[in-house]
Amino acid sequence: MRIAVLALPVLAALAVAGGALAQQSRPEPTPVSPVTVMPPTQPPKVTATWPAAGQAVAPGILILKVSFDQKMLPNAWNYAAVAGGEKPECVRAPRLLNDGRTFVLLCSTKPGKSYAVAFNGVREGGFANEAENPALSAELAFTTSRDPSVYTLRSAMKAASLKDDEGPVQEAPKLVATTP
Repeated sequence: MRIAVLALPVLAALAVAGGALAQQSRPEPTPVSPVTVMPPTQPPKVTATWPAAGQAVAPGILILKVSFDQKMLPNAWNYAAVAGGEKPECVRAPRLLNDGRTFVLLCSTKPGKSYAVAFNGVREGGFANEAENPALSAELAFTTSRDPSVYTLRSAMKAASLKDDEGPVQEAPKLVATTP
């Protein structure tokens, strides 16, 4: 019993000393500016598209897909018409998929037509990587066959090899009503 009583003050002293050592070894916080500095990057390049260049696809609903070799900004993009074909009728803005490299755009095409699209035909305000370095310009030309048209979004997603969560249109989050 006497050993236990003597041990308590020794343990208390060790706890205080340990706390003091822990406080001494902890560095003081350093304020950090909210500026992010990105290292220099190469301009992003198109690595894949759907349809592929020169491919003939079924007319109707089409999901134009373009992938880059780097992670991209979600709100920086530019699709333009080019000589050699029509520009497909598309919704205004593409969606950047979760991989950060692939954009999908919901479009409509007609049978037996030639289409041509430029990516970053106008470099200012166009596709850019996370460091805001604009992508190199690229063109895509494809045709539509006279096969039966694609009429459903699910069929268009399957043709573009997209998963269920990679649709070209994303629903806005539901608003939660608050009471005052």
